[in-house]
Amino acid sequence: MVRIHDTLDTAWLDSSSTSGATQHDETLGQAAFALHLDEIPLEQEQEGGADPSHAVASADAEHRSVNQQPDMKLVVISNRGAPFDPNKPQTSGLAAALEPVVERSGAVWMFSSENRGDGTERPLLLVKAGEGHVAELDLPAAHYRGYYRDYSNSILWPVLHSLSDRMSRAEEGYDSYRQMNNFIARAAFDLRDRDAFWVHDYHLLPLAGDLQNLGIERPTGFFLHTPWPTPDMMERVPNYRELMKSMLEYDLLGFQTNRDLNNFVASLRTYFGLESNDGVVTTERGQTRLQKFPIGIDPRQFAEYLAAELSPAEQEKISSLLQSFEGAKFAIGVDRLDYTKGIDKRVEAFNQLLAAEPGSISLLQIAPSSRADVDEYRKYKEDVENAINHVNAEHGTEEWRPIHYTNDPFSQAALARLYRAAHVGVVTPLRDGMNLVAKEYVAAQDPKDPGVLVLSKFAGAAEDFNEDEALLVDPNHPEEIADAISKAVNMPLDERVKRWRSMMDKIVSYTIHDWSADYLRELDKSRIAVPADQFHHLGLGWTNEAQMPLYQNYAAALTAYNEIDPADATLKEAAYADVKSAFEALAVPLKHTQDRLWDLSAPTASRDGGRGQELGARED
Repeated sequence: MVRIHDTLDTAWLDSSSTSGATQHDETLGQAAFALHLDEIPLEQEQEGGADPSHAVASADAEHRSVNQQPDMKLVVISNRGAPFDPNKPQTSGLAAALEPVVERSGAVWMFSSENRGDGTERPLLLVKAGEGHVAELDLPAAHYRGYYRDYSNSILWPVLHSLSDRMSRAEEGYDSYRQMNNFIARAAFDLRDRDAFWVHDYHLLPLAGDLQNLGIERPTGFFLHTPWPTPDMMERVPNYRELMKSMLEYDLLGFQTNRDLNNFVASLRTYFGLESNDGVVTTERGQTRLQKFPIGIDPRQFAEYLAAELSPAEQEKISSLLQSFEGAKFAIGVDRLDYTKGIDKRVEAFNQLLAAEPGSISLLQIAPSSRADVDEYRKYKEDVENAINHVNAEHGTEEWRPIHYTNDPFSQAALARLYRAAHVGVVTPLRDGMNLVAKEYVAAQDPKDPGVLVLSKFAGAAEDFNEDEALLVDPNHPEEIADAISKAVNMPLDERVKRWRSMMDKIVSYTIHDWSADYLRELDKSRIAVPADQFHHLGLGWTNEAQMPLYQNYAAALTAYNEIDPADATLKEAAYADVKSAFEALAVPLKHTQDRLWDLSAPTASRDGGRGQELGARED
């Protein structure tokens, strides 16, 4: 991240002094700093996350995007992390998305460990992971259940997926949710001198405010991996107004799809009367930018998975599975055992399909167990298993089983082989932020004989893949899924190739590296650029161009002032008046944000939010 040094450009001050200018020496510092700003490439357009549906495939897309990523010391914070081992299964789509970012960028990734602690704060232990580091936290046992089970996963998760009937009716857990966010913020205090913070997912909606209360004034962005629901759905969450207000403490909010972004904007309008102007929401805190950043995958790495050597045990497991489908067509579904994934509807679809077309296709359903301590998940697991047993009993024979079902996790390399062998990929969640399985299935296909993707129109990936590419279905209607699978099984080769080629071009043109680079470039614009103590009308602190919509007017007036011959005192004086007028205009919307924009002195900072005595009073 580019920052302006505290040293004034005294040479410029000496050469540009005139009788007019010296009468206003209180503004010389700001003019000098603006001159420094002129030397920095200024990105004037608010660029959203690139839409892969309009991108052109490029073989060097990965390298291009990595090179464009800003050079910043980044902190990534999420509830769960990654194994950083291709031979171990990923725990989630979030982990799959962030692992390559950390390995390549040099970021520190902070996430919860498998252990529970007593709440004692300890120094972070950084463990090397590629170019980056990971720091695992032992979250306090006293608040873990309320934070994770009761509020995050029994209230927020179902509502964010527009499944309020799955929501716990109890309102417990919110206090623990806030307490846990505060604990995580205090742990992040050790990393306060890094350039920016990138927070992920619904477990940490209020974290930005907790970071700021501790005096951490760095660009802070948030990315939501789940969907965002309509206002009438969101208001079913206890403390929803407080939660949404806390989200506006972030400088940048990222969403997977236009639908999610539009739902969030509608919620702001409904609950607070706030409007988004060109993707910017202005509050008393300052400005928060709202943008779409659709997650991709790394197709080059996925191709490497296809060639990677498996462990003997996993190789034997894969060979056994594929042998059971030998000579027959099969579809594959890979999901956590979660009610949002629509596995029960998928099984019913196979029941209907096999009744109409006996023996036409099998299903390999991989569903690692998830949140087994939550009652809703235990009940859902029983429902899915009962439905599978019914289909197998109804349509199976001694030689053939319609549905092969396993809760075993698989490595990415093993999944790549299974995806490639499957004739149909069935990705039919009831709601999903993106669903990377859809993109992984496409990336694993044989270009000469690709399979067909059956995709829920309520998955984020459906905004990337249109109906001429994937077979889009309503996941709530098993008959639609059954018809789509039947169509996929009987689809001619030339149509399969055409559909696959179009989807693959999009995957290659917008990868996980483009996603992270786009987001971090936007975050890099967010706040910290100019020490505001050089703007004497505003006081101490930090601010930047993105918070000053009238900055360009000021910069143009300053340029005109600088181009006037110092000997022409009258013109210089008039031009200086224009500079001052433009500066005062840009200062107006900033004054109400300055109470929190302090230039924190690290040696005197404390975890309880103390800012140190030597900072002094703010100048207005």
